[in-house]
Order: sequence, then C-alpha cells, then structure tokens
Amino acid sequence: MALLEILAYPDPRLKQVSEPIAAVDNALRALIADIEETMRAGPGGVGIAAPQVGHFVRVVIVDVPPRKKSSSHGRQVLVNPEITEWDGMVIGREGCMSVPDYTGNVIRAERITLHALDEQGLVREFEMHGFEARAVQHEIDHLDGFLFLDRLVSRRNDLFRRKIYQAPPG
Repeated sequence: MALLEILAYPDPRLKQVSEPIAAVDNALRALIADIEETMRAGPGGVGIAAPQVGHFVRVVIVDVPPRKKSSSHGRQVLVNPEITEWDGMVIGREGCMSVPDYTGNVIRAERITLHALDEQGLVREFEMHGFEARAVQHEIDHLDGFLFLDRLVSRRNDLFRRKIYQAPPG
C-alpha cells in the first residue's frame, strides 16, 4: 500500500469526469487499498474519491460513523456508483481534502438510493440518509468533476475559512 498525493483546488484535473470501471480485479483492489490508506492518513475525512488522488475512475470510499438520529452502513467501497432515487433537500456544512482551507454550506438530498459494485464486483443497493447520504453525494460529485465549491448555496455568504487548531505547547 502507498500514500497517494491528494490533488488540491485549483488543480484543473479535479474538473475531469471519471471513466467507469470495466472489471473489478486485483489491480483495482490494490488501487482501492492505496486510496483508503490515503484517506485514513488525512485529517478525519469520512470519504475519498479516486479523482482526488489522480485516478480518474469511478471509485469512492466512504466510512461514516453512526450519529445521533442517523444510521450508517460503515465502510463502503462503491465502484461505478449511481444514485437512482433522492428525496428531501437540506443545507449542511461540507469540507474536502481537496479544498483544505475552506468549508461551505451546500444543498444535498436528505435521502438517496444508490447502486454500485463493491470491491468484490458484486452489485449492491443502499438506502442512505442524513450525513451518510451527504458524504456519498459529495464523493460522487468528484467523479463528475464537481467540488463542493460548485454547489455552494451562496459564494458570498456560505464559504468559510477553515479554522486551524494548534496543539498547546508542552
């Protein structure tokens, strides 16, 4: 496994649309392992998409811990994910490893149904809601060349410089 470089805005490659995966094989599983290691090494991210590390294929990984009033499927590798249904719209704050200095308010569907292949190549279908649905939509956007910056409610009022906390001396 290897840590991969995370592309950062305004890198133009982040606007590139990713290609579908033709087959789930050992080479793809090795790439998935590298992408996941990169996500886990970052500052608390709950998801990552292959384009963020310069691989323009339709693969995302999400690992959303359960929250109050919100369930989660835990760690999921989604190959060629496609949202088939969505319902309800809510505003929420998002950040991104590819936009490390900012967060912003984005409107997303509250509930989604999606299907994708897993890392074994099996077709899976999920119903997701709340923060997990938001995280998956955010990562799928990367596959289509979108950043949360493209979906801000208002560029003027809904983009925020991220606070950087330093550990106290000693």
